[in-house]
Amino acid sequence: MKFKNPMLVVTDMNKSVEFYKKVFGLHVIMDFGANKTLTGGLALQTVETWKEFISTNEIAFGGNNSEIYFEEDDFDEFSKRLEKCNVEYVHPVKEHSWGQRVVRIYDPDRHIIEIGENIKVVCRRFLNTGMTAEQVAERMDVPVKFVNACMR
Repeated sequence: MKFKNPMLVVTDMNKSVEFYKKVFGLHVIMDFGANKTLTGGLALQTVETWKEFISTNEIAFGGNNSEIYFEEDDFDEFSKRLEKCNVEYVHPVKEHSWGQRVVRIYDPDRHIIEIGENIKVVCRRFLNTGMTAEQVAERMDVPVKFVNACMR
């Protein structure tokens, strides 16, 4: 068994494709009409066909019970670009206790998307302030071995 990719049900395929292109730079790599696969493996399925597939008319959006996750190496630049995209925020940029900066937004169908600073970049950011590997490991609650691997 092999996990292939996540799939999101969307109410407007064109609007969703444009959103993922504008905000994340994703492009359609497989187009089956009612189903499109984007770079990175994200698949989009039209709500009409999804209702047929699972034999229901009951589809709920915006449940706040799951998310898809992206990581960004240049988080500051992405945050600036995101401000220009007219997106709806779940919450603004915040920093978790381990030092990783994240932001969560909604896509057009209110699926939650988290964009986190690449954890190796977080590690390097702390090291660049003069912290030792041991201090970074304690601050981030990760093994020193992980911190040392980030220094390579």
